[in-house]
Amino acid sequence: MTSQLLGRAGTGDGRSSYRVLADLVAGARRVVELGCGDGLLLELLARERDPADLAGVDLSPQALALARRRPALAGARLRVGRAQELPFADGSFDACVAHMALMLMAQADRVAAEAARVLAPGGLLACVVGGGGEGAYEVFAALLRRAVPPEAGPLRIPRLGDPRARTREGLDELLAPAGFGPVAWATLRVDLSGPAERVWESMAGMYDVRPLPPDLVTEVRGAFLAQAAAITPPGGPTPCGMVLHTAHARLG
Repeated sequence: MTSQLLGRAGTGDGRSSYRVLADLVAGARRVVELGCGDGLLLELLARERDPADLAGVDLSPQALALARRRPALAGARLRVGRAQELPFADGSFDACVAHMALMLMAQADRVAAEAARVLAPGGLLACVVGGGGEGAYEVFAALLRRAVPPEAGPLRIPRLGDPRARTREGLDELLAPAGFGPVAWATLRVDLSGPAERVWESMAGMYDVRPLPPDLVTEVRGAFLAQAAAITPPGGPTPCGMVLHTAHARLG
């Protein structure tokens, strides 16, 4: 759901966040993606490369099955695996990318070390990380926090990953010991505005509310639609924006 949503949504210059990330590594021939999911980013990368020069790892066999169905990725190396233990030889790639994935990974120091290991000297690590949202995004997040507070135990939607992977300073701290230079950082704003019901579906899919009790989801949805109506201008779309950041650093 997240790849479909962000793959359609444009940033300020009309590019999707996937396209922005692909453009950051435009000069790299051999590219590996961490947390490649259903292969949307790899498909973009394949437009300018031989698929045999591309690789991706993901924990989900189901997501990789979808990636393998993309004709553009025939010949790409798609592996079930962990970014903390990449199934590739030293110096195999010129760039390593991650879209909304690095920030969710445990043992981030190990991920950084593995990325450095599989990159050739001077290789580039580039990623997109989340930075919150605006408008209906904030409404949804606040309602979900109230509905599923930290004391809710197994119902709680956990905050995954290492918080350092969400900031420029934190990424510098993570990447420097692995041999990377200073992190370059930029902010993108993605417009997800539209009819309130569609915005709800986007947010509910992004945060995956399916594990929650149906009656709780119904309650949150009702509250969301009511509050969304209050911030929607007459005859206009419900405003909803997502803040993303791009970060990239080169291996010394």
